Amino acid sequence: MAVNYRVEWPMSLGAAPDSLEAKQPDIDNGLDVVDPSRYYSPEFMQREWQRLWPRVWLLAGVASDIPEEGDYFTFAVGAEEFILVRQADESVKAFYNVCPHRGNRIALNEHGCVSRFTCTFHGWQFGCDGNLQRVTDQGTFNPKLIAHKPGLTEVRCEGVGGVLFINMDANAAPLAQYLGLPHGYIENYEIDKMHVVHHVRSEWKANWKTGVDAFYETYHLPWVHPQTQGVMEDYSQYDLYPNGASRMIVPICVKSHRVADQHTVDPYLQFMLKEGGIDPAKFTGDASEVRRAIQKSKRARALAAGLTHYERFTDGQLTDSWATGLFPNVQMGMHPEGVFIMRFLPHATDPETFYYDTMILYRYVDDPNYTVPAWMGLPAGIDVTGRTRPNVIHVPVGQKPN
Repeated sequence: MAVNYRVEWPMSLGAAPDSLEAKQPDIDNGLDVVDPSRYYSPEFMQREWQRLWPRVWLLAGVASDIPEEGDYFTFAVGAEEFILVRQADESVKAFYNVCPHRGNRIALNEHGCVSRFTCTFHGWQFGCDGNLQRVTDQGTFNPKLIAHKPGLTEVRCEGVGGVLFINMDANAAPLAQYLGLPHGYIENYEIDKMHVVHHVRSEWKANWKTGVDAFYETYHLPWVHPQTQGVMEDYSQYDLYPNGASRMIVPICVKSHRVADQHTVDPYLQFMLKEGGIDPAKFTGDASEVRRAIQKSKRARALAAGLTHYERFTDGQLTDSWATGLFPNVQMGMHPEGVFIMRFLPHATDPETFYYDTMILYRYVDDPNYTVPAWMGLPAGIDVTGRTRPNVIHVPVGQKPN
C-alpha cells in the first residue's frame, strides 16, 4: 500500500508557511531513468568540465580558516586549483593558483599566511590583491611584453554565513540567487563563528555523483547503519528548492518507527538525554518525550551560555539534522553546535574516481555544560577551541567496489 508521506511521515505540519521549517512545494523532476553511462563515461565527464564545473558556485572553504590579512587556503576541483586570500579590507579574493608567466603553481601549501606570493620558478611576486609587484630582472624584458603588468587571474568569490564559494564564470548569477535558499537558512547558524576541528579527504573508486546519491537520502539507514534506529528516524522530510538546493530534516533523539518498543527510554536515549544536559536517572517521561525535553534543555543551556542566536532556531533545529544539499556536489549537516560539510570532488581525468572531502566545524563555548556532540565522532585529543587549524588528513582508499 502506498504511503502518503505528507500525512504519515514525521514533518513540521504545523509550521507557518513562512517558517524555514515548513514543507516546501513539490518540484516534479520527472521519472526519466538516468543513463548509467553518466557515471563512467569519459565523454560525459568532459561535458561536465565544459558545461558544469566552470559555471556553478563551488564551496571552496570557510571564512574562519582565513581570519587575518594575508591568510590563505587553496581549493582544487579536478585539474583547477585556486587561492582564497583575506584582504586588508577584510574581504576575500580568489585567484587561479597559477603564475601568469610560465604557469607554475604559486601557493604550494594548503593553508598559510603571506605578505605576498612568490613564484618559486622565476621569483615573480604578487600582492595578496593579485597585482604584480616584482619581475625578476625586469630590465631584460621587452617593456611591451609586460606593460599590462600581468597579475594573478581572479575568479569570483562570494560568501554566505561564513561559507566561501568561487565561480569561474564571470557572468554567473550572484551566489544568493544561485543557491535559492531563503535568507537566514544558512546565516542563522553563524558558521563564521565556527572553526574546522577535523578535515579528512579520501579517494573513492566511484564517480562523484555516486557519492552524492548515497548521502542525499536516509533510505539506506536501516541496512547500512542499523545502530541509528534507537536515536534517529529514517522517515525524513525531503524538500526541493527551485535552483537545485535540497534538504532532509532528519529527526534525532527519537526511535525509528521500525523499533517495536516505542516507550522505553533505553541506553541509546539515555545517552542522548545526558548529552543534552539532562540526568537520565531523573527523567520521568517515556521515549516519545525525550526529544522535546532535550530541545528545552538545549535552549536553556544556550541562553545561560549567552548564545543569543539560538533564538532564531525552531525547536526541531535544536535536535534534528538539516541535511542541506547544494548543487552540484555539497551536503551540509547543519546543527546549532556545529556543521558537517561534505564535498564530492571529481577526479581530474578518471570518471570512476572522486574525492570525498569532509570538514567538521564546531563552535567552541568555554562552558563545561556545553560539550562536543557525539555525532561529530571526533578522535580523542582533538583541539576544539579553534586556536589551531588541523591539517587535512589524506586517506587513499582501496579498489573499486564490485
